[in-house]
Amino acid sequence: MGEARELMDRLTAAVTGSPDLEALAELYAQDVVAVTPHGELRGREAVVAWWRELTEAVPDASYEPVNSYEAGDTAIDEGFYTGRNTGPVRLPSGESLPPTNREFKIRGVDLATVRDGRIAGYRVYFDQMSFLGQLGLLPEEC
Repeated sequence: MGEARELMDRLTAAVTGSPDLEALAELYAQDVVAVTPHGELRGREAVVAWWRELTEAVPDASYEPVNSYEAGDTAIDEGFYTGRNTGPVRLPSGESLPPTNREFKIRGVDLATVRDGRIAGYRVYFDQMSFLGQLGLLPEEC
């Protein structure tokens, strides 16, 4: 197992079960650039703030891997992120939706590119409509 795979596995452990955002912060470079459903984030603080919002919305999340890869300085994971929404869901607009207490299971892919022992580039993709639908946050006609 290479450095990229090790850091990706530590990232997954830091944001599932009992989230550890201090450990998570140590994984990212100060100048990390991340692409998330909330858009492009620049800097460690912005990325950790995004994860904080997600882990507050779903503090008991778990991850079920489907595929794990490592190619050079990049680790790639595909799997299912599951949990129960017991905290506010923060939207990119800054608004918050109250918890639904509903369970969800969504498939996603994330990629972490490592430089000098830290994650310097991070991308995460998942079906946001499926996530919101499973939480009951979409109008009936969607």
